[in-house]
Amino acid sequence: MKSKTLILLALFLGACTTGQKTSSDNTVLQEQQAKTSLISALTSQPVEVQARYPARNPQQVIEFVGIKPGMTVVEALPGGGWYTKILLPYLGSNGELIGADYAQDMFPKFGFFSEERIEAKKTWVDTWTKEANEWRTEKSASIKAYQMNSMPSSMDGSADAVLFIRALHNLARFENDGEYLTKAMKEVHRVLKPGGIVGVVQHLAPDSMSDEWASGARGYLKKSFIIKTFESFGFEFVDSSDMNLNPKDQPGENDIVWRLPPSFATSREDPELKATYQAIGESNRMTLKFRKK
Repeated sequence: MKSKTLILLALFLGACTTGQKTSSDNTVLQEQQAKTSLISALTSQPVEVQARYPARNPQQVIEFVGIKPGMTVVEALPGGGWYTKILLPYLGSNGELIGADYAQDMFPKFGFFSEERIEAKKTWVDTWTKEANEWRTEKSASIKAYQMNSMPSSMDGSADAVLFIRALHNLARFENDGEYLTKAMKEVHRVLKPGGIVGVVQHLAPDSMSDEWASGARGYLKKSFIIKTFESFGFEFVDSSDMNLNPKDQPGENDIVWRLPPSFATSREDPELKATYQAIGESNRMTLKFRKK
């Protein structure tokens, strides 16, 4: 009887070990497949897009945030699709990409949008969705789009991750004239699953600058401000990365982030000044990760 019991125990332990090994092997395989899919999505982009990888580090950002194939991801300010075109094939046919533009009533506040462009924003959801669907294949993630503060209740608790890639400064800039940052934080918290992740890449204001200077109007925000904001709306600060830091970017009191490439907003008619900004490179950016509590 004792011998039989020992044999059964050995078989049981062996089965458990095999099961654990299989589970571990599956995890490793899934991670390898995800990396392969991401690299494939990155290398399929046009040469001019790939030329900016050293400054933007999309592979590292996506891996840092923890985005995986099959996820539902909300991307703030998807614009012309720089990140979208990478995410669509990477997320795959089981994934979903949801573009989120600024609220319609925010655009007139910028002061430089023409009436025609403001009017066009009224149909942005339809026009962007149509354009983005042209970037897809049958193996790509599905597409939806909304303007901020208008995501339906059916989306509550449905998103795995939200990306704010250089998108928070204008929300902060106009916070006192419409509570755009507050509304965005509440909406993000609402649509994320419990434990859902927020990834932030944002132009980093030097701590030496005043809070007024770092209001977002110049494109820069302080790291402490972003962390405090997210924590006040029910998010946990998880981690930060130095991957997008550029210590050459040392803005002065009168500088705006758009003086740097690729915009060159203040040196288009001054080749010498433009060359100076070209040597600095793209902006100094913080990269942060938060989790919904």
